[in-house]
Order: sequence, then C-alpha cells, then structure tokens
Amino acid sequence: MSHDGARMLAGFHAVAARLKHDAASVEALYVDAQRHDGRMKQLLALAEQAGVRAVAADARRLRGLAGEVPHQGVVALCRATVRTAATLGDVVAAVQPTTLLLLLDGVTDPRNLGACLRTADAAGAAAVIVPRDRSAAMSPVVAKAAAGAADTVPLIAVTNLVRAMDELREAGVWIAGAAGEADRMVYELDLTGPIAWALGAEGEGLRRLTRERCDYLARIPMRGQVQSLNVSVATGICLFETQRQRAARAAPRGTGSAGAQVRQA
Repeated sequence: MSHDGARMLAGFHAVAARLKHDAASVEALYVDAQRHDGRMKQLLALAEQAGVRAVAADARRLRGLAGEVPHQGVVALCRATVRTAATLGDVVAAVQPTTLLLLLDGVTDPRNLGACLRTADAAGAAAVIVPRDRSAAMSPVVAKAAAGAADTVPLIAVTNLVRAMDELREAGVWIAGAAGEADRMVYELDLTGPIAWALGAEGEGLRRLTRERCDYLARIPMRGQVQSLNVSVATGICLFETQRQRAARAAPRGTGSAGAQVRQA
C-alpha cells in the first residue's frame, strides 16, 4: 500500500531495517497495542533511539494499513529512499571491476522477488534489474520478503531487458545466465570481473532472447530428484560463487576463462 509517493512497510524485519538505515524517512509507525513481548520491546527501543514515535493501533487498523501483507503487529508509513530511485544509467555509469548485478527475467511472484532482493543484498549486488512487464513490482509483499533489502538494493524496472543487457555489455559487464541445460557448471566459470547474473523463474527459466544475450550459460549441478530450484536459492548459489571466486582470486583479472572469451554480437 502507498500514500502520496510513500509506501507501507509491514513486519519486524522490514520496519527495523528502515529504522536502522533511514529513520528520517519513517513518517508514521503503528504498532499493535496488545503486543508487549520482547520483540516488540526491541523495536520500540529502536524507534525511540531513532526519534520515531510509535502510535498504538488495533488489529483492524493494522490490517487496513498492511493489506494482504502479514504485519506481525508493526506497520510503518515511509517515504521512498534515494537508493530505490536508481536508474539503469546510474548502474552503467558506475561499472567497475567488482560490479555484481542481478537480472531477473519473468519472476512474477512478489515473495520470490523479495527473497532475491534479500539475497542480492547479502551478496553485495549493486542492483536488481527486472523488465517492467512480466515481473513483480515493488510492493509491501516484496518489501516484507526482502526483510529490509528493498531499502538497500535498488530495484530497477526497464522497458526492454534485452536492450538493458546490451547496455551493460557495452559498459564492460559480462552476463552469465543460469540454465539447466548448459554444458558448464557455475563453478567452472571465471566470475572475477564485472558480472551480471541473469536468472529466470523456476520451471520456465530464461526467455530465448534473454538467453541469447548472455555471454555464457552455466548450470547448477543437481544431485537429487528435484529438477529445479527456487529462483532465490539459485540466485544465492550464483552470487555467492561469484564472491567466493573474487575473495580467492590470486592472479590479475584477465587470466581466467571469462576474460579470455570473445563476446559474440
């Protein structure tokens, strides 16, 4: 739910993260008047420390504010943060050797999108880029699933994901796509340069045009009977493998396989 450019955050994780990182943007904080447990006391102490006054509200009002999002007795009305307003141009202009991005193609479930934002934040990704159509958009459901990451990782919706991929490639970003039928495994790629991981929705995977714009494709080895992973789990594997390689890197960039490849137009 949003009001005049602001949006609602519901649940302890999302609200606490906003209080810690950008308390000045919290315009109103509503809490369940019947909750007096330790978790609520911690949140109220955090709000007091941040100079945000909590307003007691009954269950009916909280439901009305939060809509379909499970609020856990906590709802905050917040202004949009600066980071959520980032653009693709900002990302392209800031590309450097350590750039790590996440491209999501056709992830329409808001909880999956929120979980991917949370994973992207944990892995140090600079932004999550999605198509304006065929994708979930920022919402209270996404924000709650993101557990605060919606305020720290820009979610950028672009009109044409393939065109955005072309812009990133021109800026020097290598694009790796996760695909179950790929010959190579994720662990066999050189991911030590500027990388954007492209992942599709569980079951459907990447669309053809998106797949064709990837510099290389890789699969996550599956040892059991399950044939696919939730997109947020796959995101975690890909992003953290990238960070593992970077942490372990001993040779200068360009000596590995990714740097030696010739990008195909």
